[in-house]
Amino acid sequence: MNWADFTTAEPGLAAAAERRFGAFRHHVLVTLRRDGSPRPSGLEVRFVGGELWLGMMPGSLKARDLLRDPRFALQANPGEGTAMAGGDVRIGGRAHEVADGAAKAGYVEEVEPPEPFHLFRTELTEVVRTCVEDDRYLVVQVWKPGEPVRTLRRT
Repeated sequence: MNWADFTTAEPGLAAAAERRFGAFRHHVLVTLRRDGSPRPSGLEVRFVGGELWLGMMPGSLKARDLLRDPRFALQANPGEGTAMAGGDVRIGGRAHEVADGAAKAGYVEEVEPPEPFHLFRTELTEVVRTCVEDDRYLVVQVWKPGEPVRTLRRT
């Protein structure tokens, strides 16, 4: 399921996630090293043409990780201080490289990245938003493909 599918299924949660990622330029991508341990790395993300795109420098360790094992976790930048306006958002999924063709050309036209670069299209497996509601409740929204958003509230 891509970003457009998620947006159709859960427009409110998708809009909140895009706002959170749009608030800052750099976020944290976690890939899996060869030994299975996590590799956190900084990354810029783009929502273009109904897709969540991950672009990165050629030969980077995170790109090599994704080429070997496509699973990833993406954490929105929490920003400065403790306010975290809009809550905290994490996205899990699989990333598949787009080597050439119309999709990559469209991305280049829209984003104008430094070339050469790796470009990965994402397949979502989970979106999680955590926020505080009414200064009283910790609210966790969890979405997985084919399921409605599950909302948990804790005091």
